Amino acid sequence: MAHSYDLSRLIKAIPEGNEAAFRELYEATQSRLFNTALIYVRSREDAEEITQDVFIEVYRSAGAFKEESSVMTWLYRIVVNKSLDFIKHKKRQKRFSFLTSLFDTSTGELVREPVDFVHPGVMLENKENAAILFRAVDKLAPKQKTAYILTRVEGLSNIESAEIMGTSVGAVESLGRRANENLKKQLGGWYKSAKP
Repeated sequence: MAHSYDLSRLIKAIPEGNEAAFRELYEATQSRLFNTALIYVRSREDAEEITQDVFIEVYRSAGAFKEESSVMTWLYRIVVNKSLDFIKHKKRQKRFSFLTSLFDTSTGELVREPVDFVHPGVMLENKENAAILFRAVDKLAPKQKTAYILTRVEGLSNIESAEIMGTSVGAVESLGRRANENLKKQLGGWYKSAKP
């Protein structure tokens, strides 16, 4: 991936109509943003849609980027917000056919092995473990879920995560602890061996 300095240079060139800069920014950051969206929605098609929305917003608002944070922090903030908005919209529309097809709604058992389900950054023994873990992550409160995804799955520091979430480092640490406690309650001893 391009360095922060390069990304900053690219962002500044976009409002000037530099299509090559926009394409370069896309190529340098698209896979990480897609992977982050994939954690939230776990459908490749939906993650692609969110990623496209992110880059539409980047193209439109590049001129408003003030360099108060790094370009990657700004991009992560956009993808997290777009992912959360997408989930809210899907819940309102009651279109969780992807999830309901994975799990028996009466027992919660995994019905079939999910397709395109495992985030590339998550090293788990098999897709079924990933399905169980991310099903539990889905039940976390939105801020706990975001803190967990950014710090544990994406591997960002608490400082970076706090910037993305617009909160303090202490709040991120607290949200991460509560997320871990809630996952342990849901998954018991299995959680210790399944953490990404």
